Amino acid sequence: MKPEDTSSVRAPSEEEKKIPYEQGEIASAVNDLADPDAGLTEEERAVQDRRLLWKLDLKLIPWLCFLYLISFLDRTNIGNAKIDGLQKNLHMTDGQYNAALSLFFVSYSLAEPLTNVLLKRLRPSVFLPAIMVLWGIVMTTMGLVHDFSGLAAARFFLGLAEAGLFPGVNYYLSCWYKRSEFGIRAAIFFSAAAVAGSFGGLLAAAIAKMNGIGGKHGWCWIFILEGLATILVGIASYWMVHDFPDDAKFLSPADRARVIRRLRADKQSSAEHEEFKMSFFWASVKDWKTYAFAIIYMGCDGALYAFSLFLPTIINELGYTSTKANLLSVPPYAAAAILTVLIGYIADRTKQRGLCNIVVSFLGIVGFAMLLGSSKPGVNYAGTFLGALGIYPCIANTISWASNNVEGVYKRGVTLGFVIGWGNLNGVVSSNIYRGKDKPRFKPGHGTVMAYMILFLLGGSTVTRWLLARENKRRTKGERDGWVEGKSEVEVEMLGDRRPDFLYTL
Repeated sequence: MKPEDTSSVRAPSEEEKKIPYEQGEIASAVNDLADPDAGLTEEERAVQDRRLLWKLDLKLIPWLCFLYLISFLDRTNIGNAKIDGLQKNLHMTDGQYNAALSLFFVSYSLAEPLTNVLLKRLRPSVFLPAIMVLWGIVMTTMGLVHDFSGLAAARFFLGLAEAGLFPGVNYYLSCWYKRSEFGIRAAIFFSAAAVAGSFGGLLAAAIAKMNGIGGKHGWCWIFILEGLATILVGIASYWMVHDFPDDAKFLSPADRARVIRRLRADKQSSAEHEEFKMSFFWASVKDWKTYAFAIIYMGCDGALYAFSLFLPTIINELGYTSTKANLLSVPPYAAAAILTVLIGYIADRTKQRGLCNIVVSFLGIVGFAMLLGSSKPGVNYAGTFLGALGIYPCIANTISWASNNVEGVYKRGVTLGFVIGWGNLNGVVSSNIYRGKDKPRFKPGHGTVMAYMILFLLGGSTVTRWLLARENKRRTKGERDGWVEGKSEVEVEMLGDRRPDFLYTL
């Protein structure tokens, strides 16, 4: 049986038709709408699709990018504060500073698998603004601490509050766009992290000049001003963040129907209402793909945090002043932002996300090999460029790859939470590999990042792609058709990515 053949699938009985999708309450008002594009030609439907996508992009993407820019700025500005005197003024040892960094990733990672469940239950327009206000308050208090204990506590609660944004927005976007459209949007969203790194260096250099105002150091003002700005953005987000397609107020009923029908045609049901059950959680835990993508993500995410937290320090050790080091951190991030969006576009068009990861990872591996093998400032600075180019595109691409290959409303949310949470837990490692005693070469740090990229990013992407291709061949040959025999259409729909006609994105 060909993947699209459903001859062995029996039609649902009258009783089964009354069963909501996965025991949830489907938005019946949307389901009952007649096709708003009935009678239109394919060309006319394509025009309606382009109009709808343009409306979604303008309403969703810019503000979400801005939120992630704020988020990444708030979690990594401690690297800029360090070279402006934070560690010296708080009388911290290198071990204490690294411990403060690590605490963020502990709370951040442990909370992430649960956040998408909360996002779905509380609605995006409530959940995202609420966590932003909370972490803005924490960020502001970081500018008021006087010792290691205060900084450590603030970093722990910052991680707890920020945990819901990145996995939440990626899951949220996957509920709006087809699989072939999601990658470029995820890439644009994540490119805000690279822009944050670039913008953060410029902003930190400017704010640090407030040194002495109000009796506070320049690094204190970095935390205070950026924290207050986060609170204001969080409040505004209540009106700027929209809910899921079936509840989105900015769409007409016809457009809501179009969004959901486009997702169904793409073999997705993630836009619809569904009640949470523990079976969705266990479906993710038992899926080998959850662990495969977690391994890949740790390869690029561990490298990301090592790079973003210590880039100003690395450049500072090349012989530049703190202000110039902050400014010189801007170009690598800008280049990474451009390549991130380009790879997102290429991966969407080719549907070869695994190959994109493999090719891009070599840039980062070469970059860190340069940092590891040379003591020349020019070579090392070039290595930071290649390092950024090899890391940032793989973050967004890996999340898109994982999202493309997991179907089911809560299962996808839980899987993304696990993948991103495990990746971020490796920030604990990243926080402790660039030790003060290893400067100026930082060989253990560079070597660890390089190993992460070779073993987990490159190796994991290669193995996962091979396993997905092998499973696709089995489904195409009809070896998985037994999974749907005797099942109704409703029961087949409930299989999600285990449906024999669901072919994985490679």
